[in-house]
Amino acid sequence: MKFFNISCKKASFLISKKEENKLSWFEKIKLQGHLTICSVCRRFEQQIGFIGKNAKNIHEYFHSTLSAEAKEKIKAVLKD
Repeated sequence: MKFFNISCKKASFLISKKEENKLSWFEKIKLQGHLTICSVCRRFEQQIGFIGKNAKNIHEYFHSTLSAEAKEKIKAVLKD
């Protein structure tokens, strides 16, 4: 069973990788094994999921755009 034991550091890396849907089947098994015994990493997984879900939807809440004058000022600064 030592082969399946991973550190919290490795588990947090795999949780982040999981959000990108890039886990191999073996990594999924190792992560699931760790999550069954570690409540801190389970909580981290929930938090990462919450952040990821809301980051994908944030554009719906912020529809602000720059004024034409502000855009021109930025263009002028970038040209210099």
